[in-house]
Amino acid sequence: MIGIYEEQINQIPYLHIVKSENYNFELPTIIYFHGFTSAKEQNLPIAYMLASKGFRVLLPESLHHGERSKGLTDKQMQISFWNIVIQNVKELEELRSVLLKNHWLLEGRLGIAGTSMGGITTSAALVKYDWIQAAAIMMGSPKITDYANALIGNFKKYGELPISNNQLQQLLRQIEAMDLSHHVDTLDQRPVMFWHGDKDPVVPFEHSYLFYQEAKDTYIDEQNIKFIKEPGVGHKVSRNGYLEATEWFAKHLL
Repeated sequence: MIGIYEEQINQIPYLHIVKSENYNFELPTIIYFHGFTSAKEQNLPIAYMLASKGFRVLLPESLHHGERSKGLTDKQMQISFWNIVIQNVKELEELRSVLLKNHWLLEGRLGIAGTSMGGITTSAALVKYDWIQAAAIMMGSPKITDYANALIGNFKKYGELPISNNQLQQLLRQIEAMDLSHHVDTLDQRPVMFWHGDKDPVVPFEHSYLFYQEAKDTYIDEQNIKFIKEPGVGHKVSRNGYLEATEWFAKHLL
């Protein structure tokens, strides 16, 4: 039987999904980040698929979302987007620490994935952490500096930015430091899968596809990098996308 456990480390609530009889064993593990204005529970379908394969899965709650919501307005949430991504990347280290402390992680076999904002988090985490062994970026952008500049441009159309120019430049420097498209070498042959619908109106399809075209040339074994395009699909991961991600991790981490 697959169990769903509500747990927390420091101020980070997360759902822990695993076959109940395997709870205390060391297992290959996936940490899956949810999207913007979503919540951890909405990724239970893929968590169930992964747990059925034999993985341990953690679904963390991002800052200002779900249980951590503080009633921010839509505008305040939009302003906070990149701070949430940066916080996700920091908190990933804490989530890994609970896996190590409890002897839940088998032989360092840790995969990271996420949807939309969670996919952006995943691409940024790949730059920072070499202990990530495999990843799946689901309709996220690995070109986060370009994406940030586009969002800033859109925001300026509707008024002044609510931060100073110095604050903006500091934020952009933080984003650039985690921009996978600026640090392709940090992939270091690690298995990475991209899924994206080609009609996505929110996160540009071209960001992930063009990056994939560039990155695959750095791989000795091209089977370790994969791009799945779903024609006609907008900003929502299909069941096929979840199945593909599940099989990707089964191939590379089990």
